[in-house]
Amino acid sequence: MQQQYPFKDIEQQAQQDWETKQSFAASETSDKPKYYCLSMFPYPSGRLHMGHVRNYTIGDVLSRFHKMKGFNVMQPMGWDAFGLPAENAAIKNETAPAKWTYDNIEHMKTQLKQLGLGVDWNREIATCKPEYYKWEQWLFTELFKKGLIYKKTSTVNWDPVDGTVLANEQVIDGRGWRSGALVEKRDIPQYFMKITAYAEELLNDLDTLDGWPEQVKTMQRNWIGKSYGCEVEFPIVGQSGNLKVYTTRPDTLMGATYVAVAAEHALATLAAQSNPELADFIAECKRGSVAEADVATAEKKGKATGIFVTHPLNGEQLPVWVANYVLASYGEGAVMAVPAHDERDFEFAKKYSLPIKAVIKHTDSDVLPMTEHGVLFDSAEFNGLDFERSSDAISTALTAKNLGKKRTQYRLRDWGVSRQRYWGCPIPIVHCTSCGEVPVPLEQLPVVLPEDVKMDGVGSPIKKDPSFYETTCPTCNGKATRETDTLDTFFESSWYFARYASFDSNKAMVDERANYWLPVDQYVGGIEHAILHLLYARFFNKLMRDVGLIKNDEPFTNLLTQGMVLKDGSKMSKSKGNTVDPQALIDTYGADTARLFMMFAAPPEQSLEWADSGVEGANRFLRRLWKAVYDHVSLGEIAAYTAGELSAELKAIRLQLHLTIEKVADDYGRRHSFNTAISSVMELMNALAKIDAVDAITRSVRQEVLQNVALLLSPIVPHICQALWAELKPNSHILDAGWPVADKAAMVQDSVEYVIQVNGKLRGSITVAKTEPKEALEKLAVAQPCVQKFIEEHMTVRKIIVVPSKLINVVVG
Repeated sequence: MQQQYPFKDIEQQAQQDWETKQSFAASETSDKPKYYCLSMFPYPSGRLHMGHVRNYTIGDVLSRFHKMKGFNVMQPMGWDAFGLPAENAAIKNETAPAKWTYDNIEHMKTQLKQLGLGVDWNREIATCKPEYYKWEQWLFTELFKKGLIYKKTSTVNWDPVDGTVLANEQVIDGRGWRSGALVEKRDIPQYFMKITAYAEELLNDLDTLDGWPEQVKTMQRNWIGKSYGCEVEFPIVGQSGNLKVYTTRPDTLMGATYVAVAAEHALATLAAQSNPELADFIAECKRGSVAEADVATAEKKGKATGIFVTHPLNGEQLPVWVANYVLASYGEGAVMAVPAHDERDFEFAKKYSLPIKAVIKHTDSDVLPMTEHGVLFDSAEFNGLDFERSSDAISTALTAKNLGKKRTQYRLRDWGVSRQRYWGCPIPIVHCTSCGEVPVPLEQLPVVLPEDVKMDGVGSPIKKDPSFYETTCPTCNGKATRETDTLDTFFESSWYFARYASFDSNKAMVDERANYWLPVDQYVGGIEHAILHLLYARFFNKLMRDVGLIKNDEPFTNLLTQGMVLKDGSKMSKSKGNTVDPQALIDTYGADTARLFMMFAAPPEQSLEWADSGVEGANRFLRRLWKAVYDHVSLGEIAAYTAGELSAELKAIRLQLHLTIEKVADDYGRRHSFNTAISSVMELMNALAKIDAVDAITRSVRQEVLQNVALLLSPIVPHICQALWAELKPNSHILDAGWPVADKAAMVQDSVEYVIQVNGKLRGSITVAKTEPKEALEKLAVAQPCVQKFIEEHMTVRKIIVVPSKLINVVVG
């Protein structure tokens, strides 16, 4: 054994050993309980960053721990490989997105292997490969036939720099999430997935996810946004037909003083035909974002249409306004405005001098707008009713007039999946003048995306490539054209967890192996994916279940959302110049040091502040551990302690060892508190360092401690632990050893420490025999100098409270 810690050699040897022996290859044929651990797969940007290192180390610690605990573990890895950055990089580097992506995958795969991850690389997938996306094309066609995917013209967020549609969630403060460009509104035909058909199940099943953080479930509940309300119809004055609105506050209907519609509403379009000023205003609104958060914070603006509607219950005529705070995509694209009881309506009414009519009293306040529930007044026959009773009565009155009804609504919108970009999965639809939209049949799948293209930055190459879009109709064999939009990249990441289980299946999207592995037992990833990715993955899981592919209702049983890696108090980013290259860290100190620092610096759910001193400290600990084993084995081989008379000092270190074994198992398995697990092992090593003797019994106890330390730390620092184990137990392998079991006999304490209090305040402590009777404990406590001092001052001991094995409180007065 070398005297100095040779991290480069041992890490290379361990990684070569795992690859040769296929140590982490997963198999469905096992009598052990299964454990599927998955970390969110990376986008192949070219280089690992510290967030990757943290994410994948957490997953690896849990995987290795469960493998040691006797589980049949699968930990796969792949690449979320489609997306716009590849197009941008291809333009910049004058290459094709495919080549850029595949080169990056190879480089990042090498880096991930250097981290020492216990991954089954046989199951590796890349979402840009036809053998992967063939099956999502198949699912698309099946859902299209069922009506769960449909086409419609819709108002979308258009990013003029990236030249593509953005989901509402991809618009931040009115700008595109990647380009930062001001977002415009456009009307274009695109494909939608009917996620709203699953809204109720997606909402209800959150209650079954006990292993998910409450914060994530709350975010999803709010996103789905179930509300109970009422549909209200206002007859249009001088025209046939009614203007329909949806409200969650039917109790305020008698206070409505105007109606506001979105810029895209049919009434707005009609009024604008003879009103150029209104037409200009509508055009301005359409340039804004269609994201709800942006609409809520934007300055309220509006224009009157000159159209009036009739109040369905009191017959008053109300003006119709076009307002920029009304979303075409929510409800009916129109709202009944009650300025006295809604903040946005109030702000708008004040600005444009519109009537404000209060109809609800609340005991606490009469300040407007009064948005709380209360009791109705100035509301004709509904006066004196509270929220529940008035909502029911007003809904009933509307139903009787055929001008409204009760309705449950969701904030969730159907998911627009068309993207006007090249580097994505082609949508498997053929447009035929005779047959209409025809899904591509399975035998003609995949529709392969051409990879050898030139990117000029203007639109998508496949939209300009007749060899791609010219085709024949699968139904009538007539001339036809292919759809040239590609799928939103969230499509690929919504089902990849299932494909790992059937990674090599060429007959189906997934096969029976998926029912062995699913659901994922532990999913690890960032909180930023709480809504989009996690909601879409839950949706896809239910879709795959309903087409008979899998049996489970939910994809991920447990979810761990790890915090960010910060430097100087802010997130690491190239633009801030505060990144740390993981490769440089691995080259200088080794992967084990990187892994140890990442797990020790903070609990996984919290943000981690980068510190060079912390990295050096982690490396120092590993060097000290190496030296402790070197010094021990240089004295010759010895078996670990099993029996024999021990001194108090050796009993104490064995007690600490076995308490640590129990604690670390709980820290890894239940609490995911890796930093406290490491801390406990460090304390144990500090205690061991104080024992100098080299007699046989001491050396056997030291052997027991060092062997167990290697096992306890091996999920976090697997390379060094494998090398140390080979020195401590020649001719055996640490991966065959299993998780250590705490020796209950060693944990029986002969003595116990009591805290001494005087009048409830801590004054000292004593260590006594565990069998010491209560009377003796009281005498010992009173005899302590820290207690005597108070007795001299106050004269009498009033009573003594003894809490067994914990504390003695002497009450004096």
